[in-house]
Amino acid sequence: MTTKELCYLQDALGHEQYFQTQCQETASQLQDGELKACVQEMAKKHQQLFDKFYSLL
Repeated sequence: MTTKELCYLQDALGHEQYFQTQCQETASQLQDGELKACVQEMAKKHQQLFDKFYSLL
């Protein structure tokens, strides 16, 4: 992998980690159960994307 490609992966990892954190924080503040479950599912998907990107390294 080139240095530039590694930089792209680092950026992607950082973004996915940020999105997951934001989803978890938002879900913890929601009162509506259905909406909370939806946001928690989004957090889970961002974690899965993070794991996939990380496995490329």
